[in-house]
Amino acid sequence: MSFLKKTRVKKYDVIVVGAGAAGLIAAGRAAELGAKVLLIEKMERAGRKLLITGKGRCNITNEAPMSEFFKHIYPNGRFLKHAFATFFAGDIVKLLADHDVETNVERGGRIFPVSNLSADVVQALLRWVNKNRVEIRYGTKIEKLIVSDGRICGIEVLSSGKTETLEASNVIVCTGGSSYPATGSNGEGYKLSKAVGHSIEPVLPALVPLETEGDLAERLQGVSLKNVNAVVWVNGKKQKEEFGEMLFTHFGLSGPIILTLSRFVVDELRKNNKVEISVDLKPALDEQKLDARLIRDLNEHGKKRIANIFSEWLPSKMIPVFIDLAGVDATKECHQMSAKERRKIMLLMKDLRFKVTGNRSFKEAIITAGGVSTKEVDSKTMESKFVKGLYFAGEILDLDADTGGYNLQIAWSTGWLAAQSSVNSLQQS
Repeated sequence: MSFLKKTRVKKYDVIVVGAGAAGLIAAGRAAELGAKVLLIEKMERAGRKLLITGKGRCNITNEAPMSEFFKHIYPNGRFLKHAFATFFAGDIVKLLADHDVETNVERGGRIFPVSNLSADVVQALLRWVNKNRVEIRYGTKIEKLIVSDGRICGIEVLSSGKTETLEASNVIVCTGGSSYPATGSNGEGYKLSKAVGHSIEPVLPALVPLETEGDLAERLQGVSLKNVNAVVWVNGKKQKEEFGEMLFTHFGLSGPIILTLSRFVVDELRKNNKVEISVDLKPALDEQKLDARLIRDLNEHGKKRIANIFSEWLPSKMIPVFIDLAGVDATKECHQMSAKERRKIMLLMKDLRFKVTGNRSFKEAIITAGGVSTKEVDSKTMESKFVKGLYFAGEILDLDADTGGYNLQIAWSTGWLAAQSSVNSLQQS
């Protein structure tokens, strides 16, 4: 016996599924253009994931030119050319400014709200959405996309133990990826899309910390490094590198440059390749210049104990670990250090090597790589090439990017374009 009750059918011009970054923009824009819009969200409030972006500060976008954006987006940034031309960084900044959120540009062109509060961005978008009379229903989970004769007809939802059919000639799916599932992005959109004929590119955690072999990272836990270079080696061949900041954790490696490299690393691990990360602690100096620097410092502090001279070269927490790795007697004086010992130290500084054994789960991944294949979506409208009136926006698409505001801009731009396209189709029908 089923306890689910069927209720009457409701009709809308546009239904937006998911009240995250892409969904809020899509719903607001479609309603602004005159459509009768329903925004459904299975959680009890909007923007759950948006609230934790940028460590709670919300890295809204980036001031980089469009050509630079494409370099930071995978696997095919050019797919977004039309979306970016329709709604870009300056547009989201203006929209937020019009709703009382001022912004600042920080290092690397990253744009944040002056208040440093993600909640201000969410509230501004909700004010805009409400002003445009979008109907919002929380605690409402999509169960099915209803398609007939190659056209979307509506959706079936579950709310308060009841199934309900909601009719619409346009549906925009903004259900997000699989990262941070506690915020509601649990990958359900992939199943819905697959059920109506779409291909899903392999879904993997991206911008995610990496796990390493042994206890070296654990012994360095808490050490944060700036201006270092990390190189990814795959099966003994140098493949990728990033310069900047990183962090050692109890399980391995994290921090901005590691997160950026992780997309590539996770994919290589999936292929069962041997992956190592080499950290160059002194990238400004080649081996010859670094060796000359060590010789100079050792000569200048000849009577100093070796343990003390390391403070000239490394953060204090790294010193005992480095001394142990180098196998030097810390009680000896600097002038007693052999050329062999000095070379060992120099090589460790230039190539502190970690074997990557895995990555953290979707619970710790900032975004998701993979998703609905962009080959099956019209880049000029965000409409499905298989189902008329079905649109995709945001992280559900097979698009992801480096940190720096690029991922949110993908959501803003695709959500806006999907909304405009859906309303245009209404006007043409």
